[in-house]
Amino acid sequence: MLYTRQGFPEEEELVLCTVTKIFPHSVFVRMDEFGRDAMIHISEVSPGRIRNIRDFVVEGKKVVCKVLRIDKEKGHVDLSLRRVNEREKREKLDDIKKEQKSEKIVDLVAHKLKKELKSFYGDISSKVFKDYLNLHTCFEEVSLGKVNLEELGIEKTLAKELTENILQKIKPPEVEIKGDLKIISYKSDGIEIIKKVLAPFINDTITIKYEGAGKYHVIVKSDDYKSAEKILKKVVDDTIYTLEKNEGHAEFIRAE
Repeated sequence: MLYTRQGFPEEEELVLCTVTKIFPHSVFVRMDEFGRDAMIHISEVSPGRIRNIRDFVVEGKKVVCKVLRIDKEKGHVDLSLRRVNEREKREKLDDIKKEQKSEKIVDLVAHKLKKELKSFYGDISSKVFKDYLNLHTCFEEVSLGKVNLEELGIEKTLAKELTENILQKIKPPEVEIKGDLKIISYKSDGIEIIKKVLAPFINDTITIKYEGAGKYHVIVKSDDYKSAEKILKKVVDDTIYTLEKNEGHAEFIRAE
């Protein structure tokens, strides 16, 4: 992977690491993105009592850790392995895979234009990183038509080749949030009231499925979490408001 970052990570940030040394009460790792060493104390390897630390970590293996403390003067970074949940781990690894995919696009264009990869990557990344933390965030916005690479300072021919490859290989990102609306209506025409409030929301972005016993499963899709949250809030707020006005009750339980 070509992607590197200067300096130190932020506290609470997730970092991909390679295990380098294992001691009875600590683990030393190399933070891949920063090229810096860091330490995981045995108490931060796994919950509960650890009899053999090697049951949890293996030299040479990749692990996703959370930054606990940073001492920039001494160059010390303390990490935690046990405080990273499965969702956070998946998201971090997904980000890494996306960055590798973006680097592959740069590699393909460099090969086609007969350019040396590291030099070409450096030229592209130096311009992209002025506005973005990584390549894949920028390339996803290119795939959505939100950004023009020429406007970032990339030469026209290179921007054209990169854009063509991005549009071929990167599908516009889509996020999904979901949960259950539990609805109770005490009116004789309660079912019609529920249908009337929910029907206008059902479209390509929102799926609402009745699952019985007054429970409706709601799925909202969008190209970013902020938009998805806004849409979901509208559905939930309108449903609760309408039911309470019509002798009913509604609550939303979000799915993890």
